[in-house]
Amino acid sequence: MKQQLLDQIIKELHHEAYLWSRQCCGFDEELAKDVLQHVYLKIWEEKAKYRAESKVKTWLFSVIRFTALEWLKRDQKTVSLNADFDLAEPDKIPEATSHEELIQMLPERQKEILLLVFYHQMTLEKAAEVMEVTLGTARVHYDRGKKKLKELILKKQHYEATR
Repeated sequence: MKQQLLDQIIKELHHEAYLWSRQCCGFDEELAKDVLQHVYLKIWEEKAKYRAESKVKTWLFSVIRFTALEWLKRDQKTVSLNADFDLAEPDKIPEATSHEELIQMLPERQKEILLLVFYHQMTLEKAAEVMEVTLGTARVHYDRGKKKLKELILKKQHYEATR
């Protein structure tokens, strides 16, 4: 990809890319900036190449997602036992004050699919591409994520009403 075109694309998508990077990094602002800078370096050094198989935004979000995962794995030597499972903590009352904190309580894949669809206006098909999962898997995590988020919101409202 030519340097001028690359610069133009990055300028146009920078804000959305930063928000996605921040979400992939658990809303850690500094880590998100580092990850995004590393992504831009990967692109400029042609370590991540756009092959026109999808839209530029979808490709960029995939690069950000996998770079963030690399950084998080590097910083974290252990993996949670329920990292890939949809195990819920039924008795936990959310004391979160924002939607971001409630979304952070969701399992990883559910959180990612909801963020891509609701906050980045992607279709389920494009979100599945970014996450590198099948459309069926994306739909399952999307439905489960919506249900779990609704439960968390209702629990929070009930908790606040009884205080």
